[in-house]
Amino acid sequence: MKTTGKTQLVLGIDYGTDSCRAIVIGAADGSELAQAVAPYPRWSKGLYCSPQENRFRQHPRDYIESLEAAMKSLEEKLGPTVLSGVAGIGIDTTGSTPCAVDAFGTPLSLKPEFAEDPDAMFILWKDHTATREAENINALAKSWGGEDFTKYEGGVYSSEWFWAKALHVMRKDGPAARAAASFLEHCDWMPALLSGTPLSGIKRSRCAAGHKAMWHADFGGYPAFEFFNRLSPALGRILPSLGKDTFTSDQSFGRLTREWAGRLGLPEGIPIAVGALDAHMGAVGSGARPGVLVKVMGTSTCDMLVGPRVEARTGTPTQAPTGADRLVAGICGQVDGSIMPGMLGYEAGQSAFGDVYAWFKKLLMWPLESVLPKAEDIDSRVATAVTEAMDAAIMTVLEAEASAVDPASSSLLALDWLNGRRTPDANQLLKGAITGLSLGTTAPALYRALIEATAFGAKAIVERFRREGVKVERIAAIGGVARKSPLVMQIVADVLDSPIDIVASDQCVALGAAMFASVVAGFHASAGEAQAAMAPRIERTVAPDPKHASVYKDIYTRYLALGAFVEQAT
Repeated sequence: MKTTGKTQLVLGIDYGTDSCRAIVIGAADGSELAQAVAPYPRWSKGLYCSPQENRFRQHPRDYIESLEAAMKSLEEKLGPTVLSGVAGIGIDTTGSTPCAVDAFGTPLSLKPEFAEDPDAMFILWKDHTATREAENINALAKSWGGEDFTKYEGGVYSSEWFWAKALHVMRKDGPAARAAASFLEHCDWMPALLSGTPLSGIKRSRCAAGHKAMWHADFGGYPAFEFFNRLSPALGRILPSLGKDTFTSDQSFGRLTREWAGRLGLPEGIPIAVGALDAHMGAVGSGARPGVLVKVMGTSTCDMLVGPRVEARTGTPTQAPTGADRLVAGICGQVDGSIMPGMLGYEAGQSAFGDVYAWFKKLLMWPLESVLPKAEDIDSRVATAVTEAMDAAIMTVLEAEASAVDPASSSLLALDWLNGRRTPDANQLLKGAITGLSLGTTAPALYRALIEATAFGAKAIVERFRREGVKVERIAAIGGVARKSPLVMQIVADVLDSPIDIVASDQCVALGAAMFASVVAGFHASAGEAQAAMAPRIERTVAPDPKHASVYKDIYTRYLALGAFVEQAT
């Protein structure tokens, strides 16, 4: 580790699906002093969630307690003297993960009367309870006779996003709906909490608002009051609380309060950057630049691109107003400054990626987890030991065996829509599929088919970008899957028929947050300058196998046909 003066330290806080991660970074060179991870206590127990109903809620106390636990761990590793030298904070979260809040901006579930109400909690990105509301938004956007407010969101609004989730809660007209003064994204609430900022002073994230809430400068902010009022007068009621402005993460949100400085072991008054979504900050942390598609590969994927702020419809950069931007159909938005300030940010992704593999593992583990412990002639300690050993080894063995399966001789074909489809063309009602099964099908062959399906989903995204005229010249990958699964990355490279650069950091997302912290702390003048100083190297490049790439071109055609059949039948 390089030596870094304490006056050059910044803190990156990354709220993922399962845990909070905090890292202390040297702003001069991006060196990591220490990191700490703390799981969400209630989420870890499955509280407030119902996978059968596609309901996934998180309690704000999980975010608070995990942050305090992570900071305590950092203090134990580094000592209070080092933390006292931290000069800025950057925060990213999952999204769209909104929550109903009161007139001050406090999540309703922090109040005793709403403490156990899932509708008063944060609605996690992968919650799909609002599919009907998304359909209503899309139908109205195309029929109401005014501006199509989904046009900068790829032309299709998703149930995973802000307004669909808010509408779902408000339509239920329960206690939380009646008490809600507004809705806040998780990435907006955390800086507000730490800086003591009330609802009226919150600087809403350009990243979250643009990609998930239909904010755009051409609209003068969010969609028109009349549009929301037609969906529900309740949405019209809360619309003014969002204001009209949004902010990029190179700007300061506020300063750390005395209370939170004491609780986290940090200096009072240090600046906190405007929040953003995790994948977007991960792209920054990986060193995103024009023409490079950054794949953030975890439970789901987010595919991030940056380009010139203004691209005319001819593809030539101009100084025309943003209304001249090329509209890219079927993606998760194109937003000025959502990734790199001063550049246009494009987002796409898959609703399930690593979650597909986790689902298959869960199926295979079911006998051990559900049957073995109940067997009367087996000691419970033996059952537990066997289950834990299998859980630790099963994916390693599966990957080794699946790597030997020849894709040219396999009859299996799978569709990766186990959690719906995010892009191209969001549709969360779609389901996965597996064809070509026989009595000779093995678990490793089926596992490989599922990996191939997720790779085909990745190819569909790349093809959509290219067909819409957005340059994809190189592909980089970050996240747990990218660094931990050589087989997955090889298959993705083969299917895309493109080399994939693996970025040499497990913490690109938190590192991106730290880069923005370095800007608001005054160590770097811009996010680009922070990248130049702090971005990690490329660890290795996965080259496609020409033989398999040729085979996968034919199988991909079958994948598209299967997808068309399933979509028509849905």
